[in-house]
Amino acid sequence: MRESIIYGVHAVKEAIDAGKELIKIQVQKGLQNPALDELLKTARGAQVLVQYVPREKFYAFKDKNHQGVVAYISPITYHSLEQIVPSIFESGETPFILILDKVTDVRNLGAIARTALCAGVHALVIPQTDAAPVNDDAMKTSAGALHSLPVCREKHLKTTLEYLNQSGFTTVACSEKAKDSISQTDLTGPLAIVMGSEETGISPELLKKCAHLAQIPMNKGVSSLNVSVAAGIILYEALMQRS
Repeated sequence: MRESIIYGVHAVKEAIDAGKELIKIQVQKGLQNPALDELLKTARGAQVLVQYVPREKFYAFKDKNHQGVVAYISPITYHSLEQIVPSIFESGETPFILILDKVTDVRNLGAIARTALCAGVHALVIPQTDAAPVNDDAMKTSAGALHSLPVCREKHLKTTLEYLNQSGFTTVACSEKAKDSISQTDLTGPLAIVMGSEETGISPELLKKCAHLAQIPMNKGVSSLNVSVAAGIILYEALMQRS
């Protein structure tokens, strides 16, 4: 499967103006003109990620009138967490949110989304930057789950955790730095679980914002699990407790 790509300054701006969800815009380094300035202003207003890339990046698009600008269309529509949370409470359900910090592999994202949907998670939260894009590969790996599970793309996860803490959630970071295991942690109420990447884990500023840290017990000699496997373990521990 191939991502849907838009080529050219005016076409990309028209897509944003039309309300299209874009994963990112890539602009050739050093490119400057009034039309591009207008596009970048529009992109900032729509909170679309802009990346500046070398000229060589555009060699793959040599048969397209790209003008040094391409944009990747998202296959899903993103949701607002601040709208989803009240709707969950209003429905009488107990909210269950999963937050991914610096998970950059699209296959892990897709696999996690599939497990999260099965475990009853109401929404998946990812950051705007340093995150795997919700692209065609992620969609394929999720086996359709990303069409059903609401995804919220938030500018600052720190602010997201502050909002959830203030909204009565128990915020739990899954970390090897924790003293308590996931089975010793209460996962029954309004809950937000935070997962980090295998390489860097959860960022220190987010760890400080979580009310609890919980670890997955492992045999000696095993330092970490693949993040999609770890997510599956803690999500199903939460599902068992909440059942």
